Amino acid sequence: MIKGGHRFPAVFEDVFPAGCVMGADGVIPVRDFDKKGQGDDQERDKRGGERVWSVRVHDLDPDLAGKSREVVIKISAPVQPVPPSGPFTPVEFEGLTVTPWVDDKSGRMKFSFRATGFREAGKSAARQAKSVAA
Repeated sequence: MIKGGHRFPAVFEDVFPAGCVMGADGVIPVRDFDKKGQGDDQERDKRGGERVWSVRVHDLDPDLAGKSREVVIKISAPVQPVPPSGPFTPVEFEGLTVTPWVDDKSGRMKFSFRATGFREAGKSAARQAKSVAA
């Protein structure tokens, strides 16, 4: 039996077959409203305890014409991930997972996405590390 909140590994190309671009917001901390007023109110990942950041992306899938294309990806990382080049840059997510859930109001299945990091689209992790070191 699959318990609620289970994260399934996902392949980036399966989730975003036409790719995606990072929105203008960049990377922002996710607030834990239960900790409001307690100093550090940033959400922590329930599994690893790392800080949680969010990135809004625009799905480039042409089949979504007329539908919402905005997707929020939460990234669990000890420090704020640095965007590759700025807003509207094509990006790819590493360590992508998906958690299906049912919206109580609409009764529809929805999906929550998490990742361990991201990079500019088309750059391998090795090339990305090399460009950061330069």
